[in-house]
Amino acid sequence: MSLNDKCDLCGSEENLTEYKVEPKDDTVTLCDVCLATHEKPAENESHWHCLNDAMWSEVPAVQVMAYRIYSRLGNQEQLDMMYMEDDVKTWAEEGLAAENAEPVRDANGNILKEGDSVTIIKDLVVKGAGFTAKQGTTVKNIRMVPGDPTHIQGKVNGSTIFIIAAFLKKL
Repeated sequence: MSLNDKCDLCGSEENLTEYKVEPKDDTVTLCDVCLATHEKPAENESHWHCLNDAMWSEVPAVQVMAYRIYSRLGNQEQLDMMYMEDDVKTWAEEGLAAENAEPVRDANGNILKEGDSVTIIKDLVVKGAGFTAKQGTTVKNIRMVPGDPTHIQGKVNGSTIFIIAAFLKKL
């Protein structure tokens, strides 16, 4: 998508930037003020009165941005007024859930991410698989367990297992 001649949220025509609305590849055009404060809108709350028009946009990415900003501001009245298709609302909520998710931490307090490699720091009996994951075993390319900041998922001895993050050390 190409850069528009005005900000999709406030209508400003100065200092425009294309912004990708995660987790999709759709973009919106934002001015420097909207770009700088959309994640923490309370820092410039008066600026966001512009969303009264933007929330009615037919462009799903603009609707998603308005929904997320109103959510961060705690403006339930505006959220209740918005009309969004179910898939667009799901997209908006996915981004907010990702922001609010508690990070998964290893035994030393390091934040673990998808794809990291970790070492098991204690022998762990794997229930239902009939083996023990030995201390010092490296688990590569870990995956996060959605909604659970205490576990990760990884392969040990060819089996995909769930491991308590407190028994891991990031490499």
